[in-house]
Amino acid sequence: MKTILVTGYRAHELQIFDEKHKGIGYIKKAISAKLIPLLEEGLEWVITPGQYGVDLWACEVAFELQNEYPQLKCSIITAYQNPEEKWKEEKQQKFRDIVSRLDYYGTVSQQPYEGVWQLKARDELLLRKSDGILLFYDEDRGEASPRFYKMKALDKQLRDGYRYIGIGADEVQAIADDEAYSGLES
Repeated sequence: MKTILVTGYRAHELQIFDEKHKGIGYIKKAISAKLIPLLEEGLEWVITPGQYGVDLWACEVAFELQNEYPQLKCSIITAYQNPEEKWKEEKQQKFRDIVSRLDYYGTVSQQPYEGVWQLKARDELLLRKSDGILLFYDEDRGEASPRFYKMKALDKQLRDGYRYIGIGADEVQAIADDEAYSGLES
């Protein structure tokens, strides 16, 4: 696998409204744990749709991993121009900081948001340009935006052998529990 699409929940779907939320660190550790074996096998690109949440945290993980795996490149491909313009200023700044560090940034549509067709076109492009997906999604939490990626990725897996790698809430909770337990031992 040379290129992996990494996506999942938006921050608000996880009830994360602050960059200081402890859960972000656990999610990033789960993403890193899944990416490292892929990097050892020759992974070259992490691509995301650039939504505020798992997508941007995955970019931060990729930047950290570049220290040990300098061949790793990171990209955001958005559905339309300036997706961050309606976000709060703090989130806009975070997005711009991440974009400034990317190896590639692109948009599917050169227009501002016009309709859901832009999102569908982006998703199709990302699935077409990647060899697999790393998706943080847990069906037990109820339906959310990552469900569409899961359905499309599993269809592509059946048709084309696309690789599906999931991260569930249990994995993230296990990381949190391990850290809490480690803290008690100290």
